Amino acid sequence: MTKGNGRARQRRSVKRNPAAYAIGVDIGGTFTDIVAFGGVSRRVCVAKVLTDYEDLARGVMVGVGQILRDNGIDAGLVTRVVHGTTLVTNSLIERRGAKTALVVTRGFGDVLDMGRESRYDIYDIDIEVPSPVVPRSLVFEVTERLDHKGVVVTGLVESDVEALAAQLRALEVQSVAVCLLHSYASAAHETRIAEILADRVPGISVSLSSDVMADLREYERASTTAANAYVRPVVKRYLERLSTALQEVGIKSELSIMTSDGGVVDVGTAARFPVRLTESGPAGGATAASYLGLAAGVSNLIAYDMGGTTAKICVIEDGKPLKANTFEFGRVYRFAKGSGLPLQVPVIEMIEIGAGGGSIAHVNSVGMLQIGPESANAAPGPACYGLGGNSATVTDADLVLGYLASDSFLGGAMALDVECARIAISESVAKPMRMSVEEGAYSIHRVVNANMARAAKVHCLEHGKDPREFVLFAYGGAGPVHAYGVAELLGVPEVIYPLRAGVMSALGFLVAEPAFEVVHGRIESLFELDLAQTNGMLAEMEDEATRVVRASVPGAKRLTARREVAVRYEGQSYELNVPFARGTLTIPQLKRIARDFTAAYSARYHALVEQSRLESVRWRVRVSAVEERGAPRLGVTGDTSRKALKGKRDVYVPETGAFLSCPVYDRYALSIATMFTGPAIVEEPESTVYIGSGAKALITRTGDLRVTMPNKANGPSARKRQLRSVVA
Repeated sequence: MTKGNGRARQRRSVKRNPAAYAIGVDIGGTFTDIVAFGGVSRRVCVAKVLTDYEDLARGVMVGVGQILRDNGIDAGLVTRVVHGTTLVTNSLIERRGAKTALVVTRGFGDVLDMGRESRYDIYDIDIEVPSPVVPRSLVFEVTERLDHKGVVVTGLVESDVEALAAQLRALEVQSVAVCLLHSYASAAHETRIAEILADRVPGISVSLSSDVMADLREYERASTTAANAYVRPVVKRYLERLSTALQEVGIKSELSIMTSDGGVVDVGTAARFPVRLTESGPAGGATAASYLGLAAGVSNLIAYDMGGTTAKICVIEDGKPLKANTFEFGRVYRFAKGSGLPLQVPVIEMIEIGAGGGSIAHVNSVGMLQIGPESANAAPGPACYGLGGNSATVTDADLVLGYLASDSFLGGAMALDVECARIAISESVAKPMRMSVEEGAYSIHRVVNANMARAAKVHCLEHGKDPREFVLFAYGGAGPVHAYGVAELLGVPEVIYPLRAGVMSALGFLVAEPAFEVVHGRIESLFELDLAQTNGMLAEMEDEATRVVRASVPGAKRLTARREVAVRYEGQSYELNVPFARGTLTIPQLKRIARDFTAAYSARYHALVEQSRLESVRWRVRVSAVEERGAPRLGVTGDTSRKALKGKRDVYVPETGAFLSCPVYDRYALSIATMFTGPAIVEEPESTVYIGSGAKALITRTGDLRVTMPNKANGPSARKRQLRSVVA
């Protein structure tokens, strides 16, 4: 971890302007979403523009300009801009980073190529493994050695580093990752290498594993540090360019960045640790789901986010998303765990599948319908966009089935071509499978729902959760269209559709707390700790996290710190995280940690390892700032100037196996306490809700649309209805 953000400037805290606005920006696979929240009325304004893959910053500024212009917002009143970006993920996957070298302890030059030597598919004799971001030719070894407690076994030979500096200059290397054996226990050798390189190769970017993630497991730490170094120059340039562009349109506030674990940091910290931004967009959606779920009085949710390219599912328990310590990128098989490269960074844990509105449907080599993982993205997009795409996508299927309307997509800002959708489905799915266009469209819709429900069940099962005990929280541009079908398959009792469901990630950026997490790996017997040393380490970790948070929120008065330690039985390979209170660590507190670990282990595995010693593996401190922003009003409900019932249209209703004339409601004209039953369609500019036959819908006091699923003893899997009567 960094020992402080040297670029952070001391700034005076100013009194909050009641007319001020905050802006959240989320770059998605198809659309870039912009949300502005504030003003005297504390309103929420939204803009959606197609993602500009050629220039992401340009696309962001188009959206920012649109939201300021359309809503009469003075740029000078914008006091906060929070951004989540796909730039890190895209740069890693597409290998568009800087020329990067890796420095390791002598004898460990093959660390990235060897990995864990595990096979994600033990039956595939031609198995493909992902290529490291740093090729073996740019991995260099230096003489030094530490043991697992940080004690020097072999001192650093500085002449090795000086010779290395000359090689880096000759090779025109732009960025360097340094990952020495056991440097999580002592950063001394890595720090000295950075000093020598800074002196001998001025201007080179250096990432130290003891800064990026001071944790054990050599391969994961090396992979993480290499990835950080690889994207760091690219991200730094992008953030500087975007910051300048915002200043040029009159927005004087500094840019803040969403991290993968649901925190917000200043732009300097983000540029130093870009590897922490890989899942920033989905983290915003999960954060918004947690926030709005608690506002609705529901603390246990399955957050279901379906956008243009993927669907993501996250379990939220007791109002908090589940967290993980690792994440994979660049998978050879996108949804095969273990086929990618690991990043050892804190993330909100979620499962992802290739099921977005732009996911392409096709018949595979064995005659089965397959959806994704390929996507039409924003360009050329689904066939119905009329932008040159000719592949059948999920959005095309939803349009043919009547779930989407050709004239009200994005509030009417974008017309959809039904005939193009029908042609694409006919050529890609219907003809190869000898079925009608409508049958092909419903097959696409049904397979996508089944894929998502299956993934959600597996995700819940892996964490010992029963999805039937949770409420489904649906958002994303395509999530509300499919949530009802997914909920049926999961057996959940209720679905919540929030207002502004299509821009939840951008909204989540605005309700996320500025926060930063520091990790320190350290393997020791729990009851043989040097308490004075451990307390000193925890104090340093909290100070470090506090400095980063204060750089993001100058003048912050309310800071909270959360501590936890990863504990395992001696001899085990994996551990469980145990929270513990702040203050001086004492023997009685260690005993409480041991009791809490035993309880957590028993709950997870329904067994205990008798008479085995406990050991601590890593310590974690997270500091966050509590800001008083007021609850966002997500939209207007009961707008008397608009008719609640927009009309009717033919919609395919699976329960009947036919197209029925269904009511179509305007979401913003539905008053609080309005009740109705399905089948029905509810439209808002950013998304569309499909409600099935017999379900009961209610507009709550918070503006949520809550749908109670019908109690059917013979669920959808038992009915096995076939599409029988269709009308073009």
